[in-house]
Amino acid sequence: MPIRLEDIQSPRDLKGLRPEQLESLARQLRERIIATVAQTGGHLASNLGVVELTLALHTVLDSPHDKIVWDVSHQCYAHKLLTGRQEQFAQLRRHGGLAGFTKREESEHDPFGAGHGSTSISAALGLAKARDLRRGSERIVAVIGDGALTGGLAFEGLNAAGHLGAELTVVLNDNEWSIAKNVGALSSHLAMLRANVTPTYRRAREDLRRMLERLPMGQSMVLAADRFREGVKGMVIPGMLFEHLGFTYLGPINGHDVMDMIDILEQAVRIAGPVLVHALTVKGHGYRPAEEDPRSFHSASPFEVSTGKALTRRARPTYSAVFGDALCQIAREDDRVVAITAAMLDGTGIECFNRTYPERTFDVGLAEEHAVTFAAGLAAAGLRPVVAVYSTFLQRSYDQIMHDVCLQDLPVTFALDRAGIVGDDGPTHHGVFDIAYLRHLPNMTVMAPRDEGELRDMLMTAVALGTPASLRYPRGEGEGVDIARAPEALEVGKAEVMREGADAAIIAVGTMVYRALAAAEALADEGMEATVVNARFVKPLDEELIRELAERTGRLVTVEEGVLAGGFGAAVVELLADAELHEARVTRLGIGDEFVPAGDREILLGEWSLTAEGIADAVRALVGDAARAQ
Repeated sequence: MPIRLEDIQSPRDLKGLRPEQLESLARQLRERIIATVAQTGGHLASNLGVVELTLALHTVLDSPHDKIVWDVSHQCYAHKLLTGRQEQFAQLRRHGGLAGFTKREESEHDPFGAGHGSTSISAALGLAKARDLRRGSERIVAVIGDGALTGGLAFEGLNAAGHLGAELTVVLNDNEWSIAKNVGALSSHLAMLRANVTPTYRRAREDLRRMLERLPMGQSMVLAADRFREGVKGMVIPGMLFEHLGFTYLGPINGHDVMDMIDILEQAVRIAGPVLVHALTVKGHGYRPAEEDPRSFHSASPFEVSTGKALTRRARPTYSAVFGDALCQIAREDDRVVAITAAMLDGTGIECFNRTYPERTFDVGLAEEHAVTFAAGLAAAGLRPVVAVYSTFLQRSYDQIMHDVCLQDLPVTFALDRAGIVGDDGPTHHGVFDIAYLRHLPNMTVMAPRDEGELRDMLMTAVALGTPASLRYPRGEGEGVDIARAPEALEVGKAEVMREGADAAIIAVGTMVYRALAAAEALADEGMEATVVNARFVKPLDEELIRELAERTGRLVTVEEGVLAGGFGAAVVELLADAELHEARVTRLGIGDEFVPAGDREILLGEWSLTAEGIADAVRALVGDAARAQ
């Protein structure tokens, strides 16, 4: 009897299905994922690569009693479709719809939320030890890609799991990619595993063990054979990394053969102690455009299914592209400049720098902590490293920024892409915390450009400073300003007055500057004149200008695309308090004390009054309050 995806409303509906039915479901899952992501955008290639693996997991396990922890969880779309979320799937990554990652509040089948890499093994180990303490019976599986395995946290989890001898299965989804092609010694190690270890070797090893155990003195012979096997493995599989960490290693296995995957997972969950299943998959499997270009289809914008071509074309250069071009310009004049990224060559605009200066480009994999301390080492040796990273991912290296860079006052530049609200990827990816977690660090200069032209100037400023510096800029296209001139260093701590007015002052940071200007123009039509300031520097502040505005207008509105707690507005209030300018009224606009959900950026900005109208309303309220008080 033919099987329809619509018939699968929970993992229980997979039990007892025939191989041809599972293969049919795999095709239908791919079709549904492709059709949906073509409309909503999202992580396509990674999801297409784990369809059979997901079917096998839910066939063998009994979710939600058994727990599946997805690393990063950008590959969880088939999992969502098999766990009762088909009706909502069309609203994937939309405001009020399904998250693009696992989310505990969304389903009992999501035991642990994610969005950043390398977390799954540690989280799964926590679930496993909690089960043991409660004397539970659930089976725990962590699914991690070879890209996420380059993160140090993954190895901390492996080390602890092996040490504790935990009843835990780790599935290594090895497709040779993270966001870009994988790099590093671990990638080479896994390539050797792919080349040299086969299921035939594994079966032969077990057959030999059973034969020896039946012979006289069998146990002694087994021990001798084990010692011999370790020596052979040391030659055939360099290091036998996972078994030396205390895991039973099974694989490699074809991750697109659903029946083989079911067979090996059934073995894995019966073996005592920690087990690692090594599954080989193809990123983008089953959709030719994604197979041929998995990098572009890692996180895809809406596209035409028949061709794979994006539905929209960018009219202006992106901030990332402008940053990359400016970095190349600066590097031509200064051979100390080097670039570092954490598996984000394309996403951060570093790819063009890599093509021009490959020997000065370092992609460290999904290892932001290492990236920052590595940069500190380069800086200590006299270079000018620029760390290009998404704002949300730099959070992972907070201690390294403080301890290794700022404490030693080393000239590392942090270029924070995707700062502010990024839209559909949701709370794990909004870059709204960087101002707050950077501005309180001694020796750190914090900047935010109003447009792509000023971005180039700030990059030049940061590299020339000789001390720690950061600049933050948004996702997407620039404002369309002229960028033909060479970058110029700015005066540190000096803001820019863009419009004069006596009724109030709007002090805006970065992306909010042009919205503040639009608000001032609307207010002028009503007879209210507001000064508009492009703050440029969050740290150090232009203290003289801010004090003068507070004394002259008595009414300030600060606007930032970041959290209010510890943000730019808080810095302004602290300055006024220290200056004892207690009569000045301040309204702070920014993100409140909560996580921002997924959704269209403009919708989300509207919810926090970070629009021209919202800014104008804040000024109207201040001026109106002052008038009523007279």
